[in-house]
Amino acid sequence: MTVTPPNSSARFPAGLDRDSLESGEVLAPSFNSDGLVAAVATHAQSGEVLMLAWMNDEALDLTIRTGEAHYYSRSRQELWRKGETSGQVQRVSEMRVDCDQDAIWLKVTPQGDGGACHVGRRSCFYRAVEGGKLVFRD
Repeated sequence: MTVTPPNSSARFPAGLDRDSLESGEVLAPSFNSDGLVAAVATHAQSGEVLMLAWMNDEALDLTIRTGEAHYYSRSRQELWRKGETSGQVQRVSEMRVDCDQDAIWLKVTPQGDGGACHVGRRSCFYRAVEGGKLVFRD
């Protein structure tokens, strides 16, 4: 039996040298010890930060193949397609990785009512910290 280490993937290569990882053309995400990589979704037109979520290798692969954002729920321990039940599907217009490939940036066009947050807000970042307290800012 072959065991895949938690920070590598059967779908994406691992163990690239630093130059290849930072300057090469191969997508080789640096998954964390739980097999996940952080994913930030921003609105493709406005640039507004909509949400932060996590992707495992399957979610990343499905996002690339379908053009719709898929994530991995740490609390439910399952794969999910954004908008599957809410209608707030996120169509990906561009995907980027950071320099060491341990974060994904999705530029998305939200469908449905345009929201991204499970509590009904447009963005998950609807509160600001002022004087140590949270203040609502839409």
